[in-house]
Amino acid sequence: MSTTLHPIRGRGAASNPKGRFERLEVEPDPEVDPQEAGRPETLFLDDGSRSVITYNTSPDVGFDASLNPYRGCEHGCSYCYARPFHEYLGFSAGLDFETRIVVKRDAPALLRRELASPKWKPRMLALSGVTDPYQPVERRLAVTRGCLEVLAEFRNPVSIVTKNHLVTRDADLLAELASHGAAAVLMSVTTLDGDLARRLEPRASHPRRRLEAIATLAAAGVPVSVLTAPIIPAINDHEVPAIIAAAAAAGATNAGYVLLRLPRGVKDIFSEWLEQHFPDRKEKVLNRLRDLRGGNLSESRFGLRMRGQGPFAEQVRALFQLSCAKAGLGGHWPELSAASFRRPPQRGAGAQLGLFD
Repeated sequence: MSTTLHPIRGRGAASNPKGRFERLEVEPDPEVDPQEAGRPETLFLDDGSRSVITYNTSPDVGFDASLNPYRGCEHGCSYCYARPFHEYLGFSAGLDFETRIVVKRDAPALLRRELASPKWKPRMLALSGVTDPYQPVERRLAVTRGCLEVLAEFRNPVSIVTKNHLVTRDADLLAELASHGAAAVLMSVTTLDGDLARRLEPRASHPRRRLEAIATLAAAGVPVSVLTAPIIPAINDHEVPAIIAAAAAAGATNAGYVLLRLPRGVKDIFSEWLEQHFPDRKEKVLNRLRDLRGGNLSESRFGLRMRGQGPFAEQVRALFQLSCAKAGLGGHWPELSAASFRRPPQRGAGAQLGLFD
């Protein structure tokens, strides 16, 4: 990819490379449309999905069922492993991922239908897996809150990963679920450096606000863990002890970490980001990542893709464990329970028809 591109304010990517399933690539002409070339507008597109719960068999992620209220993410994290998923929609993993947001407005109603079905076996539902459920547009659309209202009604356990303070808006619903052992939040804190966060995760909450969110949720009785992810060699790896200590002081009780991986087109987008923001460290970062992944920038094998292997991977693991021990944090996520799950009476026409069963 070109190294002459300049960062776009408020965006993690600076280009829009062709998706791997597309035959044509379109490049904006600054002379024809300077606005589109310099400051791409964010569009919100309706999703027509007829179901919202997806399943996986990965042993690495800790859940087998998840719900994504959105596809794509305004936060614009340059390293996001989920960027390639946007290519399945005919979009780019670059700017499209953070400016073409697909919204599942019917997610709460679809979720209610699926949880009410006898086919649903109560289990922990992850919110979410390939997008942040509290990205900025959630403040206006409240799709995630609608889903939480349904989950609270059914008392179905839910685990949330986010890097946005907006999660505190739903402390009431999360506390209600937590009273049944059915809710936990994982707050992603990549760095405590506000300037680095602004460049690395341009539209996510400031690190200080994330720590405030941990404190607010913990005070409400919601179990909160800190996720130091991703750990990027020569960029934020030295911050692991400070992040864990700060999160523990705010009220986190557990911690986890993930070493950066760059699947498919993410490697080019992140390499471009390094060239723009840390050109002096670019090769050091990429070479260290290759050392972790057997010469590659990513690893697809279960058990290795999140943690890497080799001396540096062992150093990170030891540093993480020592930091958790000093801060008094556990290294495992809280166990959630589906024991209180219930199916409330049906509403509307379906309920009336049920009278004749």
